[in-house]
Amino acid sequence: MTLSLDLRHLEMIRAIAETGRVTDAAERLGLTPSALSHRIREAERRLGVALFARTHKRLRLTPAAEQLRTVAEKVLSELENAEANVLRMNRDIHHVVRLGMESYSTYHWLPFFLERLRAERDDIDLQVVADATRETARHLMNHHIDLAIVPGEHAPGGTVRIPLFTDEVMFVMPLNHDLAGAAYIEPKDLEAERFITYTMVPEPDREFTLFMRPAGIYPHWTAPVELPEAIVELVAAGQGTSVLAHWAIAGALATGKIAAARLSPHGLSVPWSAVLREEDAEATTVRFVADTLADWCREDEFGFHRVAKDRGRQHAARKFETSKG
Repeated sequence: MTLSLDLRHLEMIRAIAETGRVTDAAERLGLTPSALSHRIREAERRLGVALFARTHKRLRLTPAAEQLRTVAEKVLSELENAEANVLRMNRDIHHVVRLGMESYSTYHWLPFFLERLRAERDDIDLQVVADATRETARHLMNHHIDLAIVPGEHAPGGTVRIPLFTDEVMFVMPLNHDLAGAAYIEPKDLEAERFITYTMVPEPDREFTLFMRPAGIYPHWTAPVELPEAIVELVAAGQGTSVLAHWAIAGALATGKIAAARLSPHGLSVPWSAVLREEDAEATTVRFVADTLADWCREDEFGFHRVAKDRGRQHAARKFETSKG
């Protein structure tokens, strides 16, 4: 059977799926918008089906294109990974594990873990896939990433979950907030807050489902801000409040950038896990990295929170030197 499409068409489908606009997809692919439009028409002519529908200056994937998108993500990811592996072999790196983290793009812990990993195996390299913070499970099953770090206790079908650590989510606020200095907050304290969140989709084991909704509290949500680092900056500037993982805000807390309080006197803890595909669950490089990460989280005194002590000590030293001057 002769294939109707080639890699150029798969790259086109993936780019349009990720950007939603011809101009943005064309820029990503290094094409002119007219050249990309020609490529769309060419693919549709070869297949004899419509791949995109235009709505409000955006392109929406048809069911046929959605089917091809799944294949495109897997095929292109595998090819990109294979090419990267070939290049790394010149540096005696024979295994690359692509890593994605759900919701968060905070990797202050990564250098510490890499020290541990390379002490055990120096032929493994980790590649962080930044765009896997959303729909992380789909990226994993489509072979866009090999290992996912995710909150919660539920792993999708076809995957294996390895527990890493348990962490609190914290209410974060500006330093001049009325609740700054409080040890904890109650659900009613959020009722009048301008609340910044990274997703409007309720999760079964997060703050809205476990803390707010049982009390009938619905804060004044702003438009979602997908980067927790950006949320921290907005909170620090007095633009609102939020709830974020303690380990992810440790540096900002240690340097006095924002204030934080527990959710209720006992706090609200969320388990974090490494998730990998079932096909990688037995004696693979991916499994080795996942197990090593789990061991490091258990054995390292600070683990994902290690930056809090380091940055706090550095910040205190800078303040001391300033006061001396």
